[in-house]
Formats: sequence, structure tokens, C-alpha cells
Amino acid sequence: MQGTLREIDVYSIIHLIEFGQRTGELLIESTTGKFWFLFFNHGELIYATDTDSNLTRLRDYLYGLGLEDALEKLATSKLGINVLEYGQIWSLLEANILNPNQAKSIIESTMREVLFEILGLYQGTFVFEISPALTPQLTRLKFSQISSEFSHQLRTWQQFYPVIQSMKQCPILLVNDALPHLSAWIDGKTTILQLSRYAGLNVSQIGQDIYTAIANGDITVPPLVLNVPQQQAKVQSPRVLCIDDSVTICRAVEYILHNHGYQVSAVSSPIKALSVIFQYKPDLVLCDITMPEIDGYELCGMLRKSSAFAKVPIIMLTGKDGFIDRVKARMVGATEYLTKPFGEKELLTTVEKHSKR
Repeated sequence: MQGTLREIDVYSIIHLIEFGQRTGELLIESTTGKFWFLFFNHGELIYATDTDSNLTRLRDYLYGLGLEDALEKLATSKLGINVLEYGQIWSLLEANILNPNQAKSIIESTMREVLFEILGLYQGTFVFEISPALTPQLTRLKFSQISSEFSHQLRTWQQFYPVIQSMKQCPILLVNDALPHLSAWIDGKTTILQLSRYAGLNVSQIGQDIYTAIANGDITVPPLVLNVPQQQAKVQSPRVLCIDDSVTICRAVEYILHNHGYQVSAVSSPIKALSVIFQYKPDLVLCDITMPEIDGYELCGMLRKSSAFAKVPIIMLTGKDGFIDRVKARMVGATEYLTKPFGEKELLTTVEKHSKR
């Protein structure tokens, strides 16, 4: 199932997944290029996140619990590039840094935050892929039971405009004892979204408190200043082509590498990749092994027979981790082998190692 948000809204997409009792992953992309991932098990939402690779949101929730240094005690999660945050939550739980109620609260708050962001989208694209359920699981939400709650929150939030224009604005206290439940965090540098995470309240509740305080003259909210990037000399960045039949993997790789200065194109069909690759002329290829029509071994072997790709680095992506698979990858000319699930750091380290940058 895939399409545009002009054809069907996010409410309807999630309702269809729930009523069909589908298990898999929903990817939503806005017109600004932001991605969100929602994971379902038999139609119920078990986790949702965006491509926040720096774990900023999780750090905010931990800060609200007085555990701001907790992540420094853990190793990097191995759950993968689009579930890094989820893996860290479970690691904190297993290390007894979080108790089950705290971990459950963070996961549910994260899901609600993502829903609040995407339910107001009316432009963008979506893809739903049937796949095994994300494990382990701690909690789940039935969207049909909470959808009316989000409709109310969104209508409330829209009423604050133009006094409050964005969740990224940073309030400033004018009266010290205004909003005692938030005043400890209001310093002119903390966003409205962060305040909601610290206090464990939804954004529309925080917005209502701040909106009322502004009307009373107790708080001011400076306009959001957008950072305009300075013009720099143009440097040709390496071109990377990702070939993987999982659309969500393609989009996550695109997002991460693009944010680190690479030119990236992703193709989910190996047949299509054969025509795209000669036009795109990548400096590096990321290629899944297990794909329909043509597997990664065949594709790599075909490319190595072409003089244009005889020396281009080809990194094989796969869920397999056996010695024989590694040997076979080398035999067909693969440069290196990256085992799924891999994290952002592993992806970047491998691409940096073999790119011309």
C-alpha cells in the first residue's frame, strides 16, 4: 500500500492498517523531506519515531526523569537505523536504569508525539510494508480509541496561531512565578516541544498554558528565527546509489547520507537499478543481497563485468551474517559487507571509508 497524502489522509491510512489487522512498517515522508516510521502488530501501534539520529527526543524524556546522563552508560543499539531510539530504551530497561513503567511511558509519549506531528500533514507520500513485528514489545496503542483525542489537540493548537507559530519557539519568562510547573525549564533556549517532554504533557496542553500566560503578560515568545545557510564554494560530493527492495531502508539511507553531504539516490527494484545506475554513475553502490528478480550477488557480478563499474566500491547489505555469504560476496567482487541491522555510525563509517570524499 502506497500513495500520496492528497489521495488519502493519515487518519484513514492508520485506520485501514488497524481494521485490516496488518503487521508491518508505515513510512511517511513530508514535502520538506522529513520521515516518520510507524510500526504495527496486528493493526495496533507498537512504536513510532522519526529520523532523529542524535537521540535528542529520548535525551529530553530522560532529562525530565532526572536521568540526563543515562545514555552515556550504554553501547550503541544494534536494532537498526530507523529504530535506534527504541533499542536504546530497551537497553536502558535491561540495565535497570529505567523501570518498566518509565520505559512504557517514554515509548507511548514518543508514539503520541509522532501522531501529533503527522496527523496534520496533507502533503507528502506514504508506503506501508508488511514485515515481521518489531520485537521486543512493551506496549501498544489502538488508534481508533485515541484518534478523537488527537483531533481535539490539533484544533486546540491551531487556535494559538499567530501568537504561537511553532513548537520550536522558545518562551521567555517575564514574571518569575508564572507557570510554576514549567518555570524551572523556561530559559529562552528550551522549545515548547521540549517543555512538553520534560513535563510529560502533550504539546497542546503546554501551548494552552503558554498562550494564556502570554495574554496575561507573564511570558513572551520570540518569533522563530530560521537559520539561513551561508553560501559556500560548491564541492562535488560523492554520489551513492542504494539498491534495496525495502523502501523504508532506502528512505532511511537516503536521509542519513544526504544529511552528511552525499548525493544519494535509492532504487527498490533491482531491474530498474540496472538502467538507473548507468545514468547516475555513482561513486559507491550499496546493494542488498536478498531481492526478487535479481539477487545482490548476480547484480554485483553483472556490474563487475562492465568497465564502468569494475573499480566502483560495492557494499553488500544483508540480514545474513554467515562466513559462506561473506565469501560469496567477495567472489562476485563485493568491496565490503554490511550486516543488517546496522546503525547510522556503521553506515557512515563504511561509506566514508570507501567514498572519494
